[in-house]
Amino acid sequence: MAIERPVQLGPEVAQAHASRRAVVALESAIITHGLPRPLNLETARLAEAAVREEGAVPATVAVLRGVPRAGLSHDELRELAESGSVRKASSRDLAAVLAQERTAGTTVAATMRLAQWAGIGVFATGGIGGVHRGAAETWDVSADLTELARTPVAVVCAGAKSILDLPRTLEVLETNSVPVVGYKTDEFPAFYVRSSGLPVSARVDSPEEAARLLGHHWRTSGKGIVLAQPLDAAAALDPAELAQALAVAESQAAALNVRGPALTPFLLAQLAVLTGGRTLRANQALVVANARLAAQVARALP
Repeated sequence: MAIERPVQLGPEVAQAHASRRAVVALESAIITHGLPRPLNLETARLAEAAVREEGAVPATVAVLRGVPRAGLSHDELRELAESGSVRKASSRDLAAVLAQERTAGTTVAATMRLAQWAGIGVFATGGIGGVHRGAAETWDVSADLTELARTPVAVVCAGAKSILDLPRTLEVLETNSVPVVGYKTDEFPAFYVRSSGLPVSARVDSPEEAARLLGHHWRTSGKGIVLAQPLDAAAALDPAELAQALAVAESQAAALNVRGPALTPFLLAQLAVLTGGRTLRANQALVVANARLAAQVARALP
């Protein structure tokens, strides 16, 4: 039996599809759970503006009262940013939030899936999830990696979040045949830090090169792909400073027994406190930069 996978398109996104204009998906979990108010709404609007400035159409993805959406109005963005009762939905949670008619911000994994259903092939976010430190004992591995292995959407990001076990994250991506492509870099970016020191599987130096690589990847039956752009040097944190702050944040999490889906938001919030807000400013900068690059790549696609 055929399964309907309806995603309600915003008017601007529907018109863009009809006229074959480039569209870029944007995630909403960063609005609902990733950044504090009012920075969350400000960042969402700046990311959408960056996409428009590059000649593409932004499609922020979320679930509103049980309806999966791609393309939100200003009022709907504000609703997501200011509501205190919004769920955070990964891929596994989509059925529940739809059945219960809930409102949810979508993670990288859920946004990828809804973007594919909405006919959108390029998606911009801050950083992907991955293998958490200590995963050999906890088995804490983000569903983002699984979704990248099965959903043909390009994820433009600043690498994986710095709080993760990056070597193991890259190993899982390699095992699942997910290309990790550096944009103007040979090393995998580490979110708040410009480089992890770990190699990427390929490098491109222009949106046109990236678009050609995406085309070949999908023509050869590839699924998800990571296009990783380093954070601008002016906004990046010093690796030693970040490592020191992260050690403190991890100790706090262990003392409070924070784990599972709550761990990443907790660590990011503590890092913001420990760095005097510098991680928040870095997060906003990389989200906007990735949205801009995603629009350039989407426009270069045939």
